[in-house]
Amino acid sequence: MPYSDLMTAPMRRELADAGFRELRTSDDVDRFMAATRDTTVLMAVNSICGCSAGCMRPALVRALTNDARPGALATVFAGLDVEATERARSYIPGYAPSSPSVALFKDGELVFMLERHQIQGRHPQMIAEDLVNAFDRHCGAEANA
Repeated sequence: MPYSDLMTAPMRRELADAGFRELRTSDDVDRFMAATRDTTVLMAVNSICGCSAGCMRPALVRALTNDARPGALATVFAGLDVEATERARSYIPGYAPSSPSVALFKDGELVFMLERHQIQGRHPQMIAEDLVNAFDRHCGAEANA
């Protein structure tokens, strides 16, 4: 049974307020990925679970204060935007479906992945550090030189 928009709106808004573009259809995902092919893209697979609320979303917000950061941010919501989530996962070959999860793409290629088991039960600061390290490696001025 799908969750109500009233219940999930704050969960969606948390990432939207941080600059993430919500992708709700498979076409949204394809258009976004095509339009951002020449930059770094952070794709968050949001979910209603506690590890998303208590760990992933706060970690993403914290990591995005880093000087080096992705050029484009997007999110899909697992369990709600089913087609969009399936399409987003199709861009992440070699990984089982996982929510929450975070993928970083550079020039259309997956370069970093955080799966649920790397998020669940960890402090947001630790997850943010993993993300910042990936941003520094793939999004910083040196990474683009």
